[in-house]
Amino acid sequence: MLLRHTTDKIIDRSALTINPAKTCQPIGAMYAALGVHGCLPHSHGSQGCCSYHRSMLTRHFKEPVMAATSSFTEGASVFGGQANMLQAVTTIFSTYEPDIIAAHTTCLSETIGDDLTQMAKKARDEGKIPAGRHMIGTATPSYVGSHITGYANQLTSFVNYFAETTGEKSKKLNILAGWCEPSDMREIKRLAKLMGVEINLLPDTSDVLDTPMTGKYRMYPKGGTTIPEMVSMGDAKKTIGLGHWCTRGAAVALENKCKVSFVIEDLPFGLKATDRFIQALSKYGIAKIPTEITDERGRLVDMITDMHQYLHGKRVALWGDPDEIIPIAEFLVDIDMKPVYIVSGTPGKHFMERMENIMTVKCPEAKYKNGERADLFLLHQWIKQQGVDLLIGNTHGKFIARDENTPLVRVGFPIIDRVGHSYFPLVGYTGAIRLVEKMLDAILDKTDATCPEEKLELVM
Repeated sequence: MLLRHTTDKIIDRSALTINPAKTCQPIGAMYAALGVHGCLPHSHGSQGCCSYHRSMLTRHFKEPVMAATSSFTEGASVFGGQANMLQAVTTIFSTYEPDIIAAHTTCLSETIGDDLTQMAKKARDEGKIPAGRHMIGTATPSYVGSHITGYANQLTSFVNYFAETTGEKSKKLNILAGWCEPSDMREIKRLAKLMGVEINLLPDTSDVLDTPMTGKYRMYPKGGTTIPEMVSMGDAKKTIGLGHWCTRGAAVALENKCKVSFVIEDLPFGLKATDRFIQALSKYGIAKIPTEITDERGRLVDMITDMHQYLHGKRVALWGDPDEIIPIAEFLVDIDMKPVYIVSGTPGKHFMERMENIMTVKCPEAKYKNGERADLFLLHQWIKQQGVDLLIGNTHGKFIARDENTPLVRVGFPIIDRVGHSYFPLVGYTGAIRLVEKMLDAILDKTDATCPEEKLELVM
């Protein structure tokens, strides 16, 4: 049946998702694993699953993404994939020599009930894992949750396996990074360094998926969180999780295992979320906020003030990962824009609670939804009812942009038809400046508006 968009009625669906605002769990697990130094992600399933996950990450980051697979055949699909896994472990350690194999399940292996934890134990008991090397398993069933769920599950597995406590607290803070770009993780480290706060950042994809061209290929680039850093997370004085969906599970696991208390903050997109992150660093790191960071905030506020006439009242449709779009929606409201339509394919009650809190006063007309039926088809239906001035989201929204002749600012995952997004941060005050610049460029290009300065004639 062909479903057509309509301007007078919203199609009510209870069992059909069209163009989902998410992708599957193993992609998230694979991305998180790439943020650990010397770690090789392993997809326990068919070659096709692994190829798809690698392809999506490669197309987004424009970098080669390495991962192994158990290469299921019909026999493994019926009788289980343990034999494939044990052979894969032997081959991987002898050929590719990783420090860690981070194995995750797929739909197929989850359906037949494979237990990666048991397989990892059997591989170690049989001497297939060399001394000083590691293998961990993570359940990532693709038919529930989203890539964000898989990312969170992989972080939790790392913490459960590696973190240890000596009983003596260090001066370091743990920062669990939600799903963001390598440049965002580098910016988080920069801000902490400016404040003089020592951190363990997990994961850290900077210098992994944005490596410089040196003329020599390295399968395991210099970046990524190291094993000693993950072990030492058990002695940190506090954990700051950036993103409710991505990091709460790992933060809870670390508290239960090593008694490291935690606080969950939003990913620092925009003004207020960055304020809260900087204040958390200052409070728990016992550090003063330096002038450099204060000046960066001031430049952001100055830009918002100067360009307010172009932003005020603009209607925005927003979609993507909840840990990203919640602080971005808050930022849009703060600068007097109207995020009227918001969808996220990742389930969770926290989304609706936060949206209600953000929108009730300044944008009561907003419509927002998350979960299985919160897809881009629904978003397009809302836009058909009453249009918007700007779209913010991943590449998949380009079809809405074309149909409605509305400018699109690409943010989130995946972005496969543009370049540069992995090199320029959107977190922090400087990242917020870049986001405002991107929005202004899109709005001014669409309206053909002219800044007052451009109206001045050049006097020779």
